[in-house]
Amino acid sequence: MLLAYRRALPLLRIPFSVYLMPVFWFALSALREPFPVGRAVAVFLVIHMLAYPASNGYNSWFDRDEGSIGGLERPPRVTPELWRLVVLFDVLAVLGALLISVPFAGLLTTYLLVSKAYSYDRIRLKKYPIISTLVVVVFQGAFTFLMTQVGVGASLETILADQNLVLALVSSLFLCGSYPLTQVYQHTEDRQRGDQTLSLLLGIRGTFVFAALGLLLGASVLGAAYLWRNEPRNLLVFAVATLPVVLLFSRWAWQAWHNGAAADFRRTMRMNQVSSLCLSAAFVLMLALRYWA
Repeated sequence: MLLAYRRALPLLRIPFSVYLMPVFWFALSALREPFPVGRAVAVFLVIHMLAYPASNGYNSWFDRDEGSIGGLERPPRVTPELWRLVVLFDVLAVLGALLISVPFAGLLTTYLLVSKAYSYDRIRLKKYPIISTLVVVVFQGAFTFLMTQVGVGASLETILADQNLVLALVSSLFLCGSYPLTQVYQHTEDRQRGDQTLSLLLGIRGTFVFAALGLLLGASVLGAAYLWRNEPRNLLVFAVATLPVVLLFSRWAWQAWHNGAAADFRRTMRMNQVSSLCLSAAFVLMLALRYWA
C-alpha cells in the first residue's frame, strides 16, 4: 500500500508548486513593516507544500493526463491513492492555515474551492479560455499576493494601500503573460479532451505575442510602481535579475515562431525554472537590502 502512495505522490507535483513562489516573495518584498520570519515560513509551507500540491493532484484526478504536464514529462497513472492524498493535503492545508490565523484560513479555503471549480468535471472552468485565464491570473496572482500578506500578519491599512494594491495587480499581469506559455505544448491533448485553453485559442505564435505583451505591461506597471514608492533600487534589482529571463524568452520565441515543435515540454519547463529562480532571487534580494543593507 505504501508503494501505491509513493507512485501517486508525483502527481501532486510539489517541485512544480515551488516554481510559483515568486508571488510569495513579491508580496513580502512589498511590505515596509517588519513581519515574523517564522510565520512567513509557515505561510510558505501551507501554500506551496500543501495547498498548491492538493490543487495539482485534484487537476490530475480529473484530467487523467497521458502526455506531459507541468513538472512531469511522463505522469504516472491516476489511482485511488491520489484522491486520498488530495483530501489529506487539503485538510492539512486548512488546518495549518487555521493555526496561523482565521482570516488566512478563510482566504486559503476560498482559493482551494476555486481551484476545484477549475478542474471539476461538472463545472470545469478550464474549458473556457477567457474565464479560466481570469481565474488563474487573479487567484494565483493578486489573491495569493494579498493572502500571503494577510498570513504574515500585515495590517489591513498596509494591505489595502493604493501602492500595495497596484503591486498586487502587477502579480496578476505577470501571471497573465506567463500562464498561456504553460499550455503551449499541450494543444493536442487539450483539443482531444475538449478544453479550449487560451493558448489553443491563440495558436503557438499568438501565445508568444500575448505573453510578450502581458509581461511587458507587467514590467512597465511594476517600474512605475517602484518609482511611485520611491524605490529606484528595487527597479534596478528587478531589471538586472530578469535579464536572463528576457534573453531566454526571446530566443525561445524566435525558435517557436519558425518551428512550432520548439514549443515543447522541456523548453516550457526550462522557461518556468529560470523565470521562477530569477524573479525569486530579485525579490529576496530586495528584502535583504531593506533589512540588512
